[in-house]
This record gives sequence, structure tokens and C-alpha cells, in this order.
Amino acid sequence: MPQADQPTGTPLTDDELRTLDAHWRAANYLAAGQIYLMSNPLLTEPLRPGHIKPRLLGHWGTSPGLNLVYTHLNRVITARGLDAVCIWGPGHGGPSVLANSWLEGSYSETYPDVTRDAQGMAELFRQFSFPGGVPSHVAPEVPGSIHEGGELGYSLAHAYGAAFDHPELLVACVIGDGEAETGPLAASWHSNKFLDPVHDGAVLPILHLNGYKIANPTVLARLPEPELDALLRGYGHEPIHVAGDDPHQVHRALAAAFDEALDRIALLQRTAREEGVPERPHWPMIVLRTPKGWTGPAEVDGVQVEGTWRAHQVPLAGVRENPEHLRQLEAWLKSYRPEELFDADGRPSADVLACVPPGRRRLGATPYANGGLLVRDLPIPDLDGFAVPVDKPGATLHEPTRVLGGLLEQIMKDTAARRDFRLVGPDETASNRLEAVFDASGKAWQARILPVDEHLDRHGRVMEILSEHLCQGWLEGYLLTGRHGLFSCYEAFVHIVDSMVNQHIKWLKTSRRLTWRAPVASLNYLLTSHVWRQDHNGFSHQDPGFVDHVLNKSPEVVRVYLPPDANTLLSVADHALRSRDYVNVIVAGKQPCFDWLSMDQARVHCARGAGIWEWAGTENGGEPDVVLACAGDVPTQEVLAAAQLLRRHLPQLAVRVVNVVDMTRLLPHEEHPHGMTDFEYDGLFTADKPVIFAYHGYPWLIHRLAYRRDGHRNLHVRGYKEAGTTTTPFDMVVRNDLDRYRLVMDVIDRVPGLAVRAAGVRQQMADVRTRHEAWIREHGTDLPEVADWTWAS
Repeated sequence: MPQADQPTGTPLTDDELRTLDAHWRAANYLAAGQIYLMSNPLLTEPLRPGHIKPRLLGHWGTSPGLNLVYTHLNRVITARGLDAVCIWGPGHGGPSVLANSWLEGSYSETYPDVTRDAQGMAELFRQFSFPGGVPSHVAPEVPGSIHEGGELGYSLAHAYGAAFDHPELLVACVIGDGEAETGPLAASWHSNKFLDPVHDGAVLPILHLNGYKIANPTVLARLPEPELDALLRGYGHEPIHVAGDDPHQVHRALAAAFDEALDRIALLQRTAREEGVPERPHWPMIVLRTPKGWTGPAEVDGVQVEGTWRAHQVPLAGVRENPEHLRQLEAWLKSYRPEELFDADGRPSADVLACVPPGRRRLGATPYANGGLLVRDLPIPDLDGFAVPVDKPGATLHEPTRVLGGLLEQIMKDTAARRDFRLVGPDETASNRLEAVFDASGKAWQARILPVDEHLDRHGRVMEILSEHLCQGWLEGYLLTGRHGLFSCYEAFVHIVDSMVNQHIKWLKTSRRLTWRAPVASLNYLLTSHVWRQDHNGFSHQDPGFVDHVLNKSPEVVRVYLPPDANTLLSVADHALRSRDYVNVIVAGKQPCFDWLSMDQARVHCARGAGIWEWAGTENGGEPDVVLACAGDVPTQEVLAAAQLLRRHLPQLAVRVVNVVDMTRLLPHEEHPHGMTDFEYDGLFTADKPVIFAYHGYPWLIHRLAYRRDGHRNLHVRGYKEAGTTTTPFDMVVRNDLDRYRLVMDVIDRVPGLAVRAAGVRQQMADVRTRHEAWIREHGTDLPEVADWTWAS
């Protein structure tokens, strides 16, 4: 077998070499021009300081390598008739991808004002990193992109997500060597153990080693080549190495490497699809080693720039003030010989366009990078077939996520042929009571399978790996290329993807204002094994703060739901799975939970988002003395238990019970589309009565959401306050003052006139809390009146 570092593809002809080099030089010229020029795009007159942007922003160092890959992808897409998308991993590679999409015409088709001529070139240059223009990195505004250039570490996970269930698709992924040092990227190499060669597309990783990050060398670039090769082979890849700084030599070697890699991919897919060979493929990848800032200034002010970290951003920083820098910039731009690349009107020459694919095969025009064009409605069955019967509130118990599992199983079955729905999670599908899905699809797995294993399936669409980063990245890539999914996770550990969801929310917010980007299916989280039922795993597993993190983000994108029982979970999930362009966070328990609402009632309540449970209160159509509000399954149970205690001990007290499912309803209407007007809020919570709010998470979130309301001064919130340990379930709420007895005490403390009149009742509540502490230490279980509690109106 040929050595991996000796590409064996078909040699380039002289004509192919000439046209590839012309395209690459044109892209390099356009990339550099975007960083520097405001006018004089074709250098038809001597370069002057007035032609230069006042603020030089952008990143040159990675651009020549990205341009090289784009050029060579054009060649193989055209020659082989491929459907392809590319994930551009290196941060701030915007100049390159913008340059290439402009060259191929997809940019001008998307933005007709940026024409493919001298005038459009001037606009392309001016808008880059300029007020009112486009960012310096690959962003939603860039045609052909599904990956934000600032998302270091996520490119390869996004690439695999794009390839899953797209058997005809080639997903190239350029990985920067700085990015390759991140934890998410290091884990992403294992994604090849989940790629089904029959039903999925192919991922071609291209590890671009240019040697440096912002100010330091990169680890992988400094490894001896045999050590790097062994590392990548250990990950299950067969690397093809290309290195050099002579353009013609590198063009020939890279073309051969692409041909060899794609021939291998075609053989592996054909073997799996036609011959049914079950062994896990060892997929090819390319290791491309070129100088950082290649073809740019070799030295500036007597210091080496090309091939060093100094080429990372703007190699010539003083071109407006320093005549020598201006002279060097002009020489640099002219070294690409733009007069050969563009005609007098600024249009790309025939040689430059010779390798560009036609129509939708262009990387900037592929519908796979605008997944809303491909997405189909998810077939969600009628919820009545999965709902639990509720003749009266609190008479039965179910595990909400297990009930949801039945719905997800049917969706898996109904999408079996079209393969556009996946469930991802970090090794927790069964733990989170969703194992019914295994009757419709096993767990994706391409590595060795042992007799003791359960539910592993080489063609499965349930995906488990103990890396929240990969779950998130896979699902993002899957959704952005036109499919649907759900991410199930333990609540405490979803924080691992905080920065990833940040980027996805920003992507969606930007995409929503781009009319050419069609809406994609929402990113849906199911957070379970939550804070109040992590009593057995202890303090490390108790953190409900992901909701706070998400609600800081763009209100037009984020939604947060806390369904209190099984039927409301079904209703919320139905809504989230049908939605587009949102990030939906659903927090629901997996432990047995009382059933409060019938399916019809749940639909109405969830559509309302927040409402009065008249059957639970004692206001009897009059004005309440106090409002007991709740959000979350355990807080709801504690509020209803408190309402029951108040009914028994203070029967004259008018109590209103309000349950909140949609947390964004608490925001003012002008701040969030789901927010309540002041009139609605005051009608629900009153403007002047005490409100005792039992909340699932950190209590200050409720204050932050409602601080502008007239009744905020009367609002008292109980929630999680970092008082956790390994203990009993009820002790968790006692430790955090969320328990029913504390809530009754809060009512007595805050309703005028009760402090004296109900002092005896308050003392009884405090005594039960004291007795609770002694009981659990002796028996290790909760008090019988708590453990055996049921609702009775």
C-alpha cells in the first residue's frame, strides 16, 4: 500500500495547473484587498493612503491556505459532479470565503448590490470589517456557511452533523492547527466511529498546519511527522500529507491528495452499500502544511513575517502613515498579477473561473448550507395517543420523560424511511427514561460490538457519546443542513456547552434578518435528572443555571419551558419540535410526578404559558389575599401541598395558585414576544398582594424577569440557593427553603394581619421542619406525611 505521505492521485495537466493557480491568486488578491482597500480595487492608479481603510481589521495568516482548499475543492466538485459543503474551522477566515463566493458568483446572486465587477469588488472590499458591513469571520451573512468563524473547536463536530443522513454529501472540514488544540476538537476525531457509510455522507477532514496561533506555535505543527501520523491513524484515519511552499509543487501534490482521498471514500462507500461489508471504515484525511501568511510580505521592518505568528492578523499595520509599508502593500498586491486575473471591468477571467462548479454545486450556492430550503415538517402524531388519563388532579403519578419517550419512539418510526430526526445525548437516553426510542432505532455505533452490548446499531439514529460538546456540535450541524433533533442531557452538565449555545443563538438571530436564509428546525434541549432529584448524586449534580444563561440571550430566539407534569411535557415538546429558528429549553423530571392536567387542559395551559389553577386555590372568584406561584415540577408539588395546608389551617384565607410553564411570559411584552403586558401581569399576579413564588432554579432570575412590574415589591421568590448534598428528595427542598412548610410560613409572614393571628400555625410549620431533620438522620427516608402525600382539594 502506498505511504500516506505520498499522494497517488492523477497528476495535473499544465492547463489545470495554470487555471488552479489563477483562481488561487485571484482569491488571495481579493482576501488581502478586503483587509486593506476602500477604493482603487484593481490598482489602476498608484496606491495612496486615501485608498486604505482607516482601521485595518481582519486576519491574513490563514487566508492563503483556505483559498488553496477552496480552489481545489472547486476542481474535484466539478470533475466528479459532487454535492459538497465545507466547514471553515480556522477563526476569522472570512476574507477567503467571501473572496471565493464572490469569484464563483454566489455572493452577487445573494447580494445583488455587490456585483461581480470592479464596482462590486470595491464594495466587497469596503464592507469587510467596516461599520454597516460584514464581520471579519465566516458568519451567517456568508453564502455557503453553517459555521461561525469564532467557534474554535466545533468545526469537525459540525461537519459530522452535516454528513449524518445525507448519503450523497461530501463534507470537507478545514481544521486550523490552533483550533486542533481545543478539547471539543480533540474529542471530535472520534466522530468517525459513528458515521454510517451506508446512510451517511462522507467527512473529509483537512488539518491545516501553518504553524502558529496568535502569538505562539501550535502543538500539532511541532510534532515530528511520524508522531503526528501515528496520532491521526490512532484516531482511525488514514492521513495523506501535503507540504511545501512552492505553489506549483503544492498544487500538484494537493490535487493528487484530493483525488486519492475521494477515490478511497468512493471505494469505502461502495463496499459498504453494495457488498454489505460491516467493518468500520478507516476514512482518509489530508494534512496540509503551508506557511502562515503564505505569499504575503516575507519581512516587515527587517523582521520575518511570512511563516511566523506575525502574519496572523494584519502583516503591514502602518500603510496609511508609513510610506515604506504602503510601497510593500502595493508590491504585495501586484505580485498576484491582477491584470491577468480580472478584465478591465473587474470581471474574473476565464482561467480564474475554469474550475468553478456550475449552479448549486458551488460551495456558496449549495442548499445544504441553507438547510431551511431542505427541511420538511416533522410528522408528529396526535398527542392523545400518548397522553396519560387524568380524571382529577393529583390522583395518579407518571414519569414525564418516560411518557415523552413514547412520543419520540413514534416520531423515530415515522421518520425511519426519510431519516431526518435524531436524538442525541451523553450516554443518558435510558437513564433519562427515553429508552422506548430503542424500539424504533438503536444507538449509532461503528466500532466493535460485543454480545453483552444492548441497542447498538450500525444504522441507528440515537446518538450517545460522553461528550456534551459532540452532542451539541453534531445536532447543530444536523439542524443547519435541514433536519430535526432533540438533545437530552442532565441539567447540571449542559453548562459544558454554554459557549456553543451562545454561538448558535447568535447565528439564529443573524439568520432571521437574512431573507435569503430559510428557517431551520429549532435546537431543542430536554434537561432532566434535574437539581431537585439529584439527591443521590449530590452537590456536583445540582445546578439549574442553564436557564439563566439562555434567558440572557436574544429574546426573539430563546424560549424556556418548565412543564409541571407528563401531559404538559407532551404539549411543550410538540410545540418545540414543530418550531423554527428557536432555541427551546425544556426542563422536566424523570421521576414519578403527579398528573395535574388532562391533555386538553395541558394544551390550553401551555398555550397560555401561565395561568390560574382555580381548582387548587381558595379565592372562589373573589380577590386573593395571597398568590402562590410556581414554575417547575417539584416547586409545583410544593406549592400545591402548601395550598392544601393553608386550606386546612387558614380556611378563611383567599389563596390564588398560578402555574408558569413558559418563563418568558414573565418578561414585559416589549422585551419578549411571549411577554405579558402590565395589564395581563397585574391581572394574574395582582399589583398589591403578596406573591410567594416557588421556582425551579436560582430565585434571582424571577426578580430579574419581573423587576419592572408594579407588584415586584411584593414578590418573594424561593428557589435553589446552592444548598445541596447527598440527601433525601424532600431534604433538598428544605435545605433551600422551597418546601411546603416554609412556603406556608412565608405566607403568614407576608399577608398583613397573619403574623399574630396565625402565629400558632407558623410554629407548627417550623416544628415539622425540625422534626424532618431528625427523622431523615435516623431513618434515611422522608417523613411519612411527605413521602405518602397526595393532593386532595
